[in-house]
Amino acid sequence: MSRFFKPSAPSSSKSVPLMEWLRSWKVYAQAPVRRMLLLGFSAGLPLLLVLGTLSFWLREAGIDRQSIGFLSWIGLAYGFKWLWAPLVDRLAIPVLTGLLGRRRSWLLLAQAGVIAGLIGMALSDPKTALFTLVCCAILTAFSSATQDIVLDAYRIESAEEKLQAALAAAYQTGYRLAMIWAGAGVLWIAARTQGEVTGYLYSAWTVAYLVMASSMLVGMMTVFFSPEPAHVSSKQADESETALAQRLQTEQALTPRMARAAAWLHGAVIAPFKEFLLRFGWHALLILALLATYRISDVVMGIMANPFYVDMGYSKEEVASVSKIYGVIMTLLGAALGGVMSLRIGIMRVMFIGGFLSASSNLLFSWLSTRGHDLTGLIAVISADNLSSGIASAAFIAYMSSLTSAGYTATQYALFSSLMALLPKWIAGFSGLAVDTVGYSNFFIGTALMGLPVLLLVWLAQRMHAVRDAGLLEKPRSISESTESNV
Repeated sequence: MSRFFKPSAPSSSKSVPLMEWLRSWKVYAQAPVRRMLLLGFSAGLPLLLVLGTLSFWLREAGIDRQSIGFLSWIGLAYGFKWLWAPLVDRLAIPVLTGLLGRRRSWLLLAQAGVIAGLIGMALSDPKTALFTLVCCAILTAFSSATQDIVLDAYRIESAEEKLQAALAAAYQTGYRLAMIWAGAGVLWIAARTQGEVTGYLYSAWTVAYLVMASSMLVGMMTVFFSPEPAHVSSKQADESETALAQRLQTEQALTPRMARAAAWLHGAVIAPFKEFLLRFGWHALLILALLATYRISDVVMGIMANPFYVDMGYSKEEVASVSKIYGVIMTLLGAALGGVMSLRIGIMRVMFIGGFLSASSNLLFSWLSTRGHDLTGLIAVISADNLSSGIASAAFIAYMSSLTSAGYTATQYALFSSLMALLPKWIAGFSGLAVDTVGYSNFFIGTALMGLPVLLLVWLAQRMHAVRDAGLLEKPRSISESTESNV
């Protein structure tokens, strides 16, 4: 695990030679990394369609800001995915798992659910069928969260540790490209469909969301042509469950069926959390606090970004064009730079830099709110926001990946990423009320200040990992040791 927190050592001299940096970029040409770019696109597409882009649609349809803020709680599905992650991690899908394997079968099922939900949203006008649209958005969010569970496990299991930072960067690049397509792309399609018609036109949004549903085929085709990762812990986990079931039959006098059920429940639900706590001890509290708050500035601010654009008088075409051109460039640069920086100077340092930049970029939105309709200002703000977010996310994904154990990849990563989403998305539900109370400028300043405690947590976590790697604290337990203690 120490390689995740230590920067790569230069081959010679104290300064890193230019050629060393250039060779580091070759990692993005490897097959697992290229594959993760496409799967990241599939993961990122639904998020804005049930949150940010949906808020633009709802606002244009005349839905008030407070309602939009509370409807953002649909995104809490991502914060509770740890509840069903054990089923996804350990349960086989009849027939489909035999044909494709555990990870790929669940990926296809989740992607099919996303497509069904997006089609339902496309066919629901919020002016007349808001409840139906919300139900379809919940289906989309639930299926998307399930896809995230499987895809995170697939990413971690599909390559060795030294590639995880590059995989995270490729994943984040695909993810952000999909978010731009689901943000700027939707607005561009809706605007072109609407043509010269002014005001709200439901049919324009229908076309846009149907195009988004078809875009999920990118992920489905990638799954079909990708290998099933070697889930090396499955045999070990099955043997542990069998041994525990036999003990329960002998010591607790349980029936064979009840003993097998109890052993499976222990292995799927209890053991992943127990293993993490045993491995880190009380330091687990510090790690969990960091995971729960690292993206709080971005998430809370993001819900009100599109309503802000509407209220500032920016058209769909303007927002789409700025996001599509400058947003894409800065997203690609930020994610790739974050991956390479993680390899060269260490993940924790990049997390600190990314956290600082992400919080600071919110202050630019506060400045933009005083400018009125300023297209040049919009370009600068979106560019800076996407660059900082790309750097922070690439390092943060790699960090969460490093915390998982091979035996419980999907469940543990779902717990970490759920914590990342739960608190910020719950607070974000009150963002519309906050804007109505204090105005956009003060709201954006407040979200920037939320990032200050995060920097302290990153610093403390960095010191903790450095001490553990130096051997001054108890080393993380091996997978076999943890498994034996869980039996």
